[in-house]
Amino acid sequence: MVSHGQGALAAALLRDLAACATRPLEVILTLNIEESLPFAEGDFDFPLLMLRNAKRQGFGENHNAAFRRSRGGMFCVLNPDVRLGSDPFPALASQLQDPRVGVAAPLIVNPQGEVEDSARRFPTPLSILGKALGAKPRPEYEIGAEPVFPDWVAGMFMLFRREVFESLGGFDERYFLYYEDVDLCARLRAAGLEVVLEPGVRAIHQARRESHRNWRYRAWHLRSMLRFFLKQTRRSGARHG
Repeated sequence: MVSHGQGALAAALLRDLAACATRPLEVILTLNIEESLPFAEGDFDFPLLMLRNAKRQGFGENHNAAFRRSRGGMFCVLNPDVRLGSDPFPALASQLQDPRVGVAAPLIVNPQGEVEDSARRFPTPLSILGKALGAKPRPEYEIGAEPVFPDWVAGMFMLFRREVFESLGGFDERYFLYYEDVDLCARLRAAGLEVVLEPGVRAIHQARRESHRNWRYRAWHLRSMLRFFLKQTRRSGARHG
């Protein structure tokens, strides 16, 4: 978990984990900027390690650093603006028992219970143009009772087997923010592994959508999008060369 001045959100999520987690876990919280917190490392029944960055790091770099400090057989990327009403890990871990699955994620809903577009097809220039012209995001896969196998799932909640995350080298740290999750799922699928969304598990996303309001976030978004498309073009060229 990485906090950007989101101590209150992190505290709520930590309380959720303390209330609903039914298996041993460790939590690594990275403070990407200096902030005061309404809790301490010893306030919870599970081990909580807090890392403090001297300077702001990117999404991938933060989570890769946390992975190197972690010890569990599974590694979860989890945003502080997620809330949990029940233990999500048994059902997600069950999906990862299939060696063909590289990452598992829950169904993400907003605070009103509406399904968010957290499971998507890989972006294309046409789909990006539609968003730029104001097309409203909507779920790209039909969600029912059965697991869904999308192209990629959003990085707000991703559960990996340790050896899978390690074999891929983690997130590509050349993305400072945005598209790290898309890129990692593309590499998973290139390695012959599946991405799965388990609709029997729900998590609530209290989104802030900074990229919609702040020019710096929009610039990071655009830069990451271009990097992804260029990387995919090079990969496609290598396959056909």
